[in-house]
Amino acid sequence: MPPYNLSPREVAEQEGVSIATVYKWRKEAREQGRCLPQATGAGTEAWSSKDKFSAVVETAGMNAQEVAEYCRSRGLYPEQLQVWRHDCEQAAGLASQDRRREAQELKGHKARIRELERELRRKEAALAETAALLTLSKKAAAIWGDEEK
Repeated sequence: MPPYNLSPREVAEQEGVSIATVYKWRKEAREQGRCLPQATGAGTEAWSSKDKFSAVVETAGMNAQEVAEYCRSRGLYPEQLQVWRHDCEQAAGLASQDRRREAQELKGHKARIRELERELRRKEAALAETAALLTLSKKAAAIWGDEEK
């Protein structure tokens, strides 16, 4: 656990409390919005993307000295924060591209639906006309008889 990257077991032994208490403290700290990794003592590569994003957001308005202090207190390197910030920016760009692509696909699907509905209306009208002609021809045959006989 930051700033010394000790495992919860090591913190429990050091503080003289049970390991369940350490896990409770960590859970409370996470709920308060503090940036603590999910993994136990595995280093920053085991941090979740949520933890990394939180670190980027927390340091966004800091100057270089404050970032260095933040990194020391959490067992990070400023370069890691820069990489994470770049990754967050790239992810936002990809999401924007995905939304644009989905909007284009949706537009294409809507055009296809309009085309199919237009074709369906045309075919329904043709079917109704054919049914009307068939009915009229049957009525005409019943009234005047079949001339072909």
